[in-house]
Amino acid sequence: MKAVVYDAPRQYAVREIPQPEAGAGEVRIKVRQVGVCGTDLHIHAGDFNAVFPLIPGHELVGVVDQLGAGVTRFVLGEQVTVNPNVHCGLCDYCRAGRLILCENLKGYGSNFPGFFAEYVTAPETLVFSVEGLPADTAVFTEPAACAMHGLETLALRPGSSVLVLGAGPTGLLLAQLIASGGASSVTVAAPSQFKLDTAIELGIDNTVLINRDDAEGNLAALRQASPGGAGYDVVVEATGSPAIGELCVPLTRNGGTVLVYGVTRAEEIVSFHPFDVFRREITIKGSFAEITSFAAAIAALRGGRVATGGIITHRFSLDDYAKALDALEHDPAVHKVVIVP
Repeated sequence: MKAVVYDAPRQYAVREIPQPEAGAGEVRIKVRQVGVCGTDLHIHAGDFNAVFPLIPGHELVGVVDQLGAGVTRFVLGEQVTVNPNVHCGLCDYCRAGRLILCENLKGYGSNFPGFFAEYVTAPETLVFSVEGLPADTAVFTEPAACAMHGLETLALRPGSSVLVLGAGPTGLLLAQLIASGGASSVTVAAPSQFKLDTAIELGIDNTVLINRDDAEGNLAALRQASPGGAGYDVVVEATGSPAIGELCVPLTRNGGTVLVYGVTRAEEIVSFHPFDVFRREITIKGSFAEITSFAAAIAALRGGRVATGGIITHRFSLDDYAKALDALEHDPAVHKVVIVP
């Protein structure tokens, strides 16, 4: 079968490798499509705790192709997805029930072989049915689960005003969950009008077009767009841009919360005035991936609390993986890219 195989950062090829067999307790899945995430660009560069050699890819939808001994929860041909994050169960964090903080966390597609391949295997315990969902919706399960974890982390106060900085796929998923999770208003800001148009089509209340290179202008425009011009109860940084990140604390109302949700490079820095955070009692939280939010995300996708229409803009084959990465990084018309083996 074909798979994308990295030997080292930026060094990869589409190769023929042995087709895996489902072992005891495992499911083999014929891949239908896999989302290409901004995190995959970080992994391509060797960031995000990537371990090589590696098959990347972590946003899967496919159909059950083979059942290993003892598997009882699935049938051949059933459409499924896989939670790519695996906790060890033994470290102090796991034993305290704080699984996402696992000291030995493994991720399919980052430090464990992932899903940019024609067939994959996974333990039955990590496999979830998405039978009946359109494949173009089911492929968003993993990013929707990350967004669900973001909502859980926020512990949103009912009636809050919320600003989401970034209109990428995962930012729009989170914005929708926040909107249905108790917010009084949700504003999405981004430098791409077509992404903001998608946000409006998905039901977001307000949008603001910003310029990544105009911090003062952005700050003024976003403050003016806030309720009463007083800022927002919650500001979500969903771009991974340090320059955008520096807008968060100034735009947060007294007693409000900043959620760091976008992925930066490990060495990048966002600055803020600690006296401002201290005096106004601002809370800063981080939301990293997910590990227990898959079932809730699937329920939200099935129930229409999260819509995905219009987000996918580009499709590539495995053989065109290089074009997929290039489009994601450089094509201004790209929103969501998927690989279709």
